[in-house]
Amino acid sequence: MAGAGTFFSEIINPRFNSVASLDISQGGKALVISDFHMGAGRRDDLARNGALLTELLEQYYYQDGWQVILNGDIEELQRFSLGDIQKQWPGLYRVFDKLAAEGRLYKALGNHDEDLIFEREYPYPLFNAIRIDTGVLPIFVYHGHQSSKVYRDYNTFIRLGLRYFLKPFGIRNISSARSPLRRFSVEKKAYDFSLKNNCISIIGHTHRALFESLGRFEFIKFEIERLCRDYPASRGEDRERIASEVRALRLELGKLKRSEKRSGLRQSLYGDELPVPCLFNSGSAIGRRGINAIELDMDQISLVYWFVQGEGRKFVNRGRYPVYILPGTKYCRTVLNQDRFEFVKARIELLGNSPEINAASFDGMSGDGGWD
Repeated sequence: MAGAGTFFSEIINPRFNSVASLDISQGGKALVISDFHMGAGRRDDLARNGALLTELLEQYYYQDGWQVILNGDIEELQRFSLGDIQKQWPGLYRVFDKLAAEGRLYKALGNHDEDLIFEREYPYPLFNAIRIDTGVLPIFVYHGHQSSKVYRDYNTFIRLGLRYFLKPFGIRNISSARSPLRRFSVEKKAYDFSLKNNCISIIGHTHRALFESLGRFEFIKFEIERLCRDYPASRGEDRERIASEVRALRLELGKLKRSEKRSGLRQSLYGDELPVPCLFNSGSAIGRRGINAIELDMDQISLVYWFVQGEGRKFVNRGRYPVYILPGTKYCRTVLNQDRFEFVKARIELLGNSPEINAASFDGMSGDGGWD
């Protein structure tokens, strides 16, 4: 993985600062949360979840000693001025100030708050990415818009259109999350980058929460997951046996994929018969029913969901997931998915480093795994 940080910094916009580093390998905890789109007054996208967001950041993550990574599109500068946003959200900036004063705030830039690099009085350091050392495998946190040629080349024109045309007509935030094709392109390129560099990427931008690249399981995938869980503790012949079984099952999945292709059935989002768990997405803070985020805690990674009691998603309210209620509030947190870094690394090693299989699996995808 030597030199991966340099490679990453070279493929994104050079106007941004260098990659920040954060080490949680000795028991640290980090929250990755993105896409606040903080506005001012009418048509403020954060208005619905602003109180919830402020409380969870201050009463849960700040009080419990978490590092907080704001992963892009925090201020909605394509429709509002920074001064107006700061006046609208003094509570959130108070929490930011408290975190920053203790060295626990990291801010990555997104396409909607990129103009912060021109704000001389902005009080927080700005980065294009944050590299996290977990002690098991590296994680890169970046917004994700860097892979979009549209945003990279025409962001100024997009900003003018949003501020002077869409905003006066009351049209809400428009992003790649609204377009399945653009969302696919962003996710695919981030996935390819992670696959090529044997790392995890945590992005935002698309507003769609992802855990381990995809969240769908089939019988063969369950079996492969069981073998991967046994792999870290195995030794000698058992270790070789597990690796051999995983290769055989992957080939079988490849056959099934070709059969489905001939029958016209829908293929995997990333074109692989079994996606490598190298891509995560923290979702957004402006969901209709709550807020998604990614937690990195000790030796595991989790996709969490915050919501107002009684107003969350139906599958959560039905009692399928244990719910924690923030004391003295009606705000709730639940873990939607969770895994250990060791297991994620095992799956990346076993599923991501087989060229003869990957060459066939990624039919129709970018051959170099790079970004436009």
